[in-house]
Amino acid sequence: MTEHATGDHAPGSHRAPAPRRGSSPLSRARALPPWSLLAAGVLAGGLLGGGYGVVRTPTYTATSYVVAVPTERSDPATALGFAQAYGRAATQLAVLGDAQVWAGVPVATLRSSVRTATSPDVPMVAVTATSARPDLAADMANAVARALTRHAGDTAKATHVELEQFARATEPAEPSSASPAVTGLVGASASGLLGGLALLVRPRRGPDGRGRPAALPSPALAGDTRGAL
Repeated sequence: MTEHATGDHAPGSHRAPAPRRGSSPLSRARALPPWSLLAAGVLAGGLLGGGYGVVRTPTYTATSYVVAVPTERSDPATALGFAQAYGRAATQLAVLGDAQVWAGVPVATLRSSVRTATSPDVPMVAVTATSARPDLAADMANAVARALTRHAGDTAKATHVELEQFARATEPAEPSSASPAVTGLVGASASGLLGGLALLVRPRRGPDGRGRPAALPSPALAGDTRGAL
């Protein structure tokens, strides 16, 4: 009677290969070409930047101008010097305290929303106000310019320089803040720059196909090999 081998390792038989497990998301990401990760980062940055531009409250800017005029007992150089001084005094409490009555907002709002600028060549003061409302931006700029002109008039006999309204601030038709297209472009550019830097500093694939260079023999081992020869 012939017996048949019933063991797991019968002669001539081979073990069936184990099924290969599915690759992990990390390994699939490593297999992608570098430019695809860079493109994905640029797209994500553009979407985030554009979304920020959509949800952000728009800002409006209005500017009022006053000019320093010398009297008969003064000269243009003196008027230019006082224009610089009035530009610094426009955001002081004495001026803003009067301006809040005409603007209808607290002094703290005027202090944070109003900025002034002067020119080294022209005796003019630019009073700029920003707000989420276009009408309020114009009102704040005109109120500060009016208060500054009034304070300059109170001291005109001593300074021999007067401030006069040159141009009133008008209600802006468009916001001065960046549009969603601009914020999206900025986000895409920043993401592309960061992605490019990440690609430059990432480890290169070595000859063994891994993310590190192949191992080299140590100097001591190399010296022993030369001595044996």
